[in-house]
Amino acid sequence: MLLFAVLAALVGINFSCSDDDAPNGGQPTIKYVRITKPESSDSLLTGAFQGNLIAIVGENLEGAREIWFNDQKATLTPTYVTNKTILVSVPSEVPAEISNKLKIIFADGQTLLHDFKVQISEPDVASMNCEYVPAGAVATIRGNYFYEPLTVTFAGGVKGELVLVEDDMIQVRIPEGANPGQITVKTNFGETKSNFWFRDNRNIFLSSDPFTGWWNEKYVVKKPGEGDPVAINGNYIRVKETIAGWAWKEVAGGPPDAMGAISKNVPDEAILKPSDYNLKFEVNTLKPYNNNMLKINVGLSDFLTDAYQWAPPIDTKGEWKTIVIPFEEITGSYEKAGVKVAVNPNGYYTRLLFHGGGELAADISLDNFRVVPKVLKK
Repeated sequence: MLLFAVLAALVGINFSCSDDDAPNGGQPTIKYVRITKPESSDSLLTGAFQGNLIAIVGENLEGAREIWFNDQKATLTPTYVTNKTILVSVPSEVPAEISNKLKIIFADGQTLLHDFKVQISEPDVASMNCEYVPAGAVATIRGNYFYEPLTVTFAGGVKGELVLVEDDMIQVRIPEGANPGQITVKTNFGETKSNFWFRDNRNIFLSSDPFTGWWNEKYVVKKPGEGDPVAINGNYIRVKETIAGWAWKEVAGGPPDAMGAISKNVPDEAILKPSDYNLKFEVNTLKPYNNNMLKINVGLSDFLTDAYQWAPPIDTKGEWKTIVIPFEEITGSYEKAGVKVAVNPNGYYTRLLFHGGGELAADISLDNFRVVPKVLKK
């Protein structure tokens, strides 16, 4: 009996000591919020952007069942919840009601509030399906953080009519008076100018306005008729014929003296640092480009058959689409063939050449070949 009483007393003392030793009397507390990189554990946060992973540090947190940022519920993973820390990602959804509070709900119904601001991202304007769209037609802009209310403003100061807005996509009707240049997307959380130009008229080295060069003026469409794609920037090239496998079909181009002043439009900076530039052009396929090969010469001091190969497949289904190719991929293909690009103040050789395996029933239109910066200087 005496031994039983002693054991019972010891257990009671042990339990009592455990309760007394629990920090803050067992009540949940938040000491601070920090980023999750161990080397930056002293970087404390009062706010974070959508999608950021954060660490909530405190005491008696193991009972957490829900975490809310403003009016948006976060996804809570039980294995990331311990007595002293909780790892959680800030919700990506935009809050309808902003309290600038972080709220934890525990298994016993307790709630814990902590000042914390969700920093909503300003718009991210990445690209357009086609950078050349006529007034009255609908353009598609790709990116992220497109939160209404929202405006799209074109160079010239005119605003487009919104047709559809999603978090990562805007469809906008092009207004009269939209000029070549950057577009600006503005929300309540900031505004962003595009790195690309709408109706980009910079550094065009192959154009049909007017036709210059050695080959195939017959491919130039000057006045689109029935069945032709709509013109997006004056004349364009349309190849509508069957091209046999390994046939030699020059579409356009020539040496500098045949191309004229346009042959000098590739920027020196692109030749010196190709990684800062893109090759862009517009394409429209009424039949799929699904065979053969289009070889592109740009920025060369002579013709090169084993040039950059723009490979199939692509099918735009009768819509104009902007193609973007990192310029270093093109110059890299030249170097593999033993040719290094160099600045040439007299201009450059240009050629579009179909030459590859497989027969192609071609109906493909091309326009606006240009070499432009990836990122615009501030």
